[in-house]
Amino acid sequence: MSLYEEIFAVIKERKAQHDNGTAAENSYTCYLFDKGVDKICKKIGEEATETVIAAKNGDNDELMNEINDLLYHVMVLCVNQGLEWSDVERVLDERNEKIGNLKKFHQVDKNS
Repeated sequence: MSLYEEIFAVIKERKAQHDNGTAAENSYTCYLFDKGVDKICKKIGEEATETVIAAKNGDNDELMNEINDLLYHVMVLCVNQGLEWSDVERVLDERNEKIGNLKKFHQVDKNS
């Protein structure tokens, strides 16, 4: 089991605790589930912006932390929406199979 899968499993456990009323009061993950999809999406937006700022600042230590925050919140969204991490990985695998086969990709207008 990868580290991502382990973290995802903990997030799923927190969701189950939230749903059955046994969530710990100090669980940030349960707090996010309690607030719902709007709050989770807002956090993803915030973390994405912070990731961009860290990259633009050239601060790789900050960047690594912000990327991890972003991935965590994306995982929370996946669990909230009923997706499995394996679903996300499957799409990545499918896209990976297309690498090198440029005929399948459409031309992108770089001006838009």
